[in-house]
Amino acid sequence: MNKKRFAQVGTGGRARFFYQAVAETYSDTSEIVAFCDVNQTRMDYANSCLESAGAAKVPTYKQHEFDKMIEETKPDCVIVTSVDRTHDFYIIRAMELGCDVITEKPMTIDEKRAQNILDAQKRTGKEVRVSFNYRYAPHNTKVRELIMDDVIGDVFSVHFEWFLNTKHGADYYRRWHRNKENSGGLLVHKSTHHFDLVNFWLNTQPETVFAMGSLNFYGRTNAERRGVKDFYYRCHGSEIAKKDPFYLDMAASPEMTALYLNAEHEDGYIRDKSVFSEEISIEDTMGVMVRYKNNAILTYSLNSYISKEGFRVVFNGSKGRLELDVLEKSYVNAGGDKAKEGATAYKKITVFPMFDEAYEVPIEEAEGGHGGGDPILLNDIFGSPQEDKFHRAANQVDGAMSILTGVAANKSIASGLPVKIESLLKF
Repeated sequence: MNKKRFAQVGTGGRARFFYQAVAETYSDTSEIVAFCDVNQTRMDYANSCLESAGAAKVPTYKQHEFDKMIEETKPDCVIVTSVDRTHDFYIIRAMELGCDVITEKPMTIDEKRAQNILDAQKRTGKEVRVSFNYRYAPHNTKVRELIMDDVIGDVFSVHFEWFLNTKHGADYYRRWHRNKENSGGLLVHKSTHHFDLVNFWLNTQPETVFAMGSLNFYGRTNAERRGVKDFYYRCHGSEIAKKDPFYLDMAASPEMTALYLNAEHEDGYIRDKSVFSEEISIEDTMGVMVRYKNNAILTYSLNSYISKEGFRVVFNGSKGRLELDVLEKSYVNAGGDKAKEGATAYKKITVFPMFDEAYEVPIEEAEGGHGGGDPILLNDIFGSPQEDKFHRAANQVDGAMSILTGVAANKSIASGLPVKIESLLKF
């Protein structure tokens, strides 16, 4: 039996989730055949992880050798886990060279890049999968099932509050994500998960978006306003940083040392900058209102300096109300066990029928990151997926619709005006 061949571009913190699954769990049907990155040290580390998993080292290619990699290693599919702003280039070029694509979220960071991806997919006929693992978490799938089964009737409004804590949330302000040109800001990079969930739960698409947002906690100005007097550029090697509760000790993590500290000499990327520096161009406090094509209304908030991690979402319908409360375990990307990323410490679904007693809905327990969604997603991509009545597999249209809410929100914050989704992109 011929194995499906995968090349992977981008070998940073999230990349190992994919290539290790292929090497360990799905080696009978799949194989990694090449890595591509701007940094040779990171690719060498990825190869060492393959070897530790019992797989063979693969050829490595720098970013300007992408076409050469495709020509020489002939992958069936390219896995894109590079910096968000580069996703569109690799997705489009892979399709043009005859490959299907699996991309990390967000699919891309603005409407022009999204349009180019949609046009390229239509032109080439290749497949694009966006890895929305939160769709596969049992508690999120259960919400989809309850709404599909008409338990609360037609959903008229949704209130969705996501809170990132001072361990996980702060981490976005240390690394490349803190620059909106790299990530689209948290309303694109992080909220793509959340806006996709609403699209998925309600089986609809956004129509109009209005938003407000600002940088209230992180950044130097805000720290000075709170009385902070001692500042530093980065954590590593700083005695001042060690006194800061936001200190990140990369040297204490073998993976972070290998991926970042040991790789700095090649590309100058610094992973542990101060969260209170002057270079941050993304918001930390965001509120969004969305009207959907089915006439439902969403009120959404994202705050990234909270004392707990998780989310709360409520659905108000013609037959009652549904509440989902989730407390997640805190983590730092590439800082430890991947299974702890988005793992749940507590979750509860409650239904409040309009004319009956409230009751709690049992939730299936599942191991793995992102609430148990990671292993199910990986099997769907690399294993033997079963027929799925929930249609959790996400394509390029799903990827576009999830980011467009965040893209429109960014435009609304800048202009103070509502934004129509149809003005951003043509399908």
